[in-house]
Amino acid sequence: MNITRRSATVLAVTAALFAISVAPAAHADQLDDIKKKGELVVGVLGTDEPNSYIDPKSREIIGYEVDLARAIAQKLGVKLQIKQLAVAARVPELQQGHVDLLAASLTHNKEREAVIDFSLTTFVTGQKVLVKSNSGIKNVADLAGKKVVTIKGGTQEPNIRKAVPNVDVVTFETGPQAFQALQQGKGVAFVNDEVSLLDQHAKLGAAQAQFTILPQNLSVEPLALGIKKGEVKFKALVDGVLRELEKSGEANKLFVKWYGPETKLKFPSRTFKIDSDKVDA
Repeated sequence: MNITRRSATVLAVTAALFAISVAPAAHADQLDDIKKKGELVVGVLGTDEPNSYIDPKSREIIGYEVDLARAIAQKLGVKLQIKQLAVAARVPELQQGHVDLLAASLTHNKEREAVIDFSLTTFVTGQKVLVKSNSGIKNVADLAGKKVVTIKGGTQEPNIRKAVPNVDVVTFETGPQAFQALQQGKGVAFVNDEVSLLDQHAKLGAAQAQFTILPQNLSVEPLALGIKKGEVKFKALVDGVLRELEKSGEANKLFVKWYGPETKLKFPSRTFKIDSDKVDA
């Protein structure tokens, strides 16, 4: 082999090795990865009863969304691992691969659709406002120019700002912290999902009369499980499990267990089915 041919060969091999080194790695399928590691890591809030909260007796995180996540783990034949997250950390934790799935009171809206995917709608709620009964506030419009408290990183803040453009909003990491701030007089109102407000109001016992939930809805919030963008096979499995729960009647049993007439929330019946991808505009 002469020098020219040898040089050409060396250059060709070098180019081939370089091409391999810069070639994009093959996309790892999340569903296969979950099965391989033998566990499903699910991000939850742990502060939003009855979706996910700490059982005072067992100190474990339980709830409606936790039961949905457990059904998915059982379908996969893997262990369920729960990871508690702050509201604002939910989407980043999913995007960075620190959790496989979000079951964290997550509203399915168009803005989030740009960065993550969603399961079928698992619950439909609305956002409302809780005020002190002696505040003189009778409707949402009365909050103009006043200070309200809510949760950082959720849809509550943009929704109240949209409804009352000149409202003053102070945010907290969790719902209980925001509710405590209302009780301490750090705001005149607390904005949150209706279900959460009903739960917190019920826990007041004899003091319930001191607080009132305003009748107007700020928004209708379809909740869903959050899935990493582009994980088609995993989303298909998650949606398949949810459809099975709906078809078997187990979905309604879970609703009754956590929201029904015998619970603190005392919802008379379920007004939705797990059968569509509702999106909040």
